[in-house]
Amino acid sequence: MAEHSTYQPTGRFAKWLEARLPIAGLVHSSFVVYPTPRNLNYWWTFGAILSFMLVAQIVTGIVLAMHYTPNAALAFTSVEQIMRDVNYGWMLRYLHANGASMFFLAVYIHILRGLYYGSYKEPREVLWILGVIIFLLMMATAFMGYVLPWGQMSFWGATVITKLFSAIPWVGEAITQWLWGGFSVSNPTLNRFFSLHYLLPFAIVGVVVFHLWALHTTKSNNPLGIDPRGPQDTIPFHPYYTVKDYYGIGVFFIFWAAFVFFAPDFFGEPDNYIPANPLSTPAHIVPEWYYLPFYAILRAVPDNFVGSWIGFGYIIVNAKLAGVIALALSIMILFVLPWLDTSKVRSGRFRPVFKWFFWIFLLDVAILGVCGAHAPDEEVFSWFKGFDYLTLGRITTAYYFVHFILILPIVGKIEKPLPLPTSISEPVLKGGGSAGASATAQPMEKA
Repeated sequence: MAEHSTYQPTGRFAKWLEARLPIAGLVHSSFVVYPTPRNLNYWWTFGAILSFMLVAQIVTGIVLAMHYTPNAALAFTSVEQIMRDVNYGWMLRYLHANGASMFFLAVYIHILRGLYYGSYKEPREVLWILGVIIFLLMMATAFMGYVLPWGQMSFWGATVITKLFSAIPWVGEAITQWLWGGFSVSNPTLNRFFSLHYLLPFAIVGVVVFHLWALHTTKSNNPLGIDPRGPQDTIPFHPYYTVKDYYGIGVFFIFWAAFVFFAPDFFGEPDNYIPANPLSTPAHIVPEWYYLPFYAILRAVPDNFVGSWIGFGYIIVNAKLAGVIALALSIMILFVLPWLDTSKVRSGRFRPVFKWFFWIFLLDVAILGVCGAHAPDEEVFSWFKGFDYLTLGRITTAYYFVHFILILPIVGKIEKPLPLPTSISEPVLKGGGSAGASATAQPMEKA
């Protein structure tokens, strides 16, 4: 995980401990003298921001768990008690609830940065896969946490999402009943979700350790997407990037605090301030904003049946199962992304065609989010009758998969990248000008 340690303890106790448990040496080699590309920009601070948010969510979650009651008859009341009677309970809850949104905002920026600069390419495939696993664990953790207040949207969101598992052939009903702990969403469901919501963040910490291990083994990518050629291309992580990370965390914390103190319910749903009622279904069940693109993909499958040849027979798949498959594939496809992108150049800076498709893809995901937030039969434009958000969602869902399955492989083969610089230090020492236009740039080489 780290470079060879050059740490030399000075005190007697420090020498004694280092000989038996070299923690200080590990920290020194991993986060102090660790050689880092000298051209990292502020997009690279989101790794530190995510680490900060993970710790913040765990700490606030542990304190909230001390006052929360995981019982269907008492959960909603216990949350209200936290807000009113616990010292600074309102702040802890708003920090935790809005922290989930900030966590996902940071992770989406982190993922998009990786997509643009090709951080998933060789030799960082395992690093990328571990990141996708962290993303999946985050999604599961956040969903279970959203159920805990036991309001109307919590209850019906849990009902809708858990019922999706029933679409899985043969074992779906058994999985659904296990999640429920019975035959419907009830008290056993709340207990299961509370236990898993408390446990999964520590599983995330474990995967993050492996993620950092893989990062320190393959080294950090950089905006140019080329490997360091020598000591002139790197600088120690401390103090240069620790200061940069502290600044990024500070700015992000101010952004987070603005929601906590001035718009604490900005990301919330009014229906979730109504106690859960199994006999009253909300008019429009919507997930949290960070699930909206995937929610749009889930419901984009047509209501008619989908058929496909498998083996020697014709299998019929209903729309519900097809939607679940599409939802699963929309995330699973990220696992094979390193092998779908056929370009030998990492950074989008040197890929003029890829760069356009990247921004189109970003727009596509944003539109998917908008589609997920609206009712399927709601018209997109008042003057364009018949063009509703379900239709728009189907179009953008199709493009989502086309981008990964067709566009990336084809563009990687036919695109002519710009020349790469000879080293990281070349454009940095020339004042940060365009590396592609450097007079000493060499023909494209394997990144």
